[in-house]
Amino acid sequence: MAIPFFKYQGTGNDFIMIDNRQDIFSKNDTKLVKQMCDRKFGIGADGLILLENHKALDFTMVYFNADGNPSSMCGNGGRCIVAFAKQLGVIQDETVFDAVDGEHEARVENDMVHLKMQDVQRIETFEDHLFLNTGSPHHVQWVENLALYDVRSEGAKLRYSDLYGPAGSNINFAEQTGTTFSLRTYERGVEDETLSCGTGATAVALAIHHHGKTDSREIPLKVEGGNLKVTFEPVAEGYQNIYLIGPAQAVYTGVWPD
Repeated sequence: MAIPFFKYQGTGNDFIMIDNRQDIFSKNDTKLVKQMCDRKFGIGADGLILLENHKALDFTMVYFNADGNPSSMCGNGGRCIVAFAKQLGVIQDETVFDAVDGEHEARVENDMVHLKMQDVQRIETFEDHLFLNTGSPHHVQWVENLALYDVRSEGAKLRYSDLYGPAGSNINFAEQTGTTFSLRTYERGVEDETLSCGTGATAVALAIHHHGKTDSREIPLKVEGGNLKVTFEPVAEGYQNIYLIGPAQAVYTGVWPD
């Protein structure tokens, strides 16, 4: 059957959104997900997200990477599905929904989506990088001349290295210029640099604070697709009340043919 879809983007991280409350889309059809996400032969997106019913919460978020495989949490995708749920009338301005890493709270304020992320209890510090899980695994590494850095090549080397094994990790390269922090991310599953990564921005913000680069609990970040902000509360072991904040916009709607 034909499949109605919506295209959303959050700071350039783009997603195919499908209202699957009536089970119109098979979660087992990874080939179709990959085809729809293909930028030459499909709609084109960094991932595909299904909005489904939940027995107790407002909805369930089901996320697939562009390679067609189910994936770990996607922060920008989480912000986009909140905006999508509001467009559908499933929620108003506040919500609690379920995702692969558990329950998330969110609210919409002046077209900005505030998404509460899971608490982070552990940040591993190494000689040349940090590693933490913000719903997805993230390698954070400081570099110079970020604008000219070969993110795709260097990110792929680390993503497929023995450091992270077969499952791999998302790879973030960050730079501080005065009081400004910027990052670029190589995303596993997309297997390329994306214009933005929400869980990556969250990881970099916490790494910035953990590294003592700022004592602020509100960190603005420049990504290739715009600007994000992460707020948090440091605790004895890690961080809590972590919010990823940024825009989420509908781009267009369409119908995938039979």
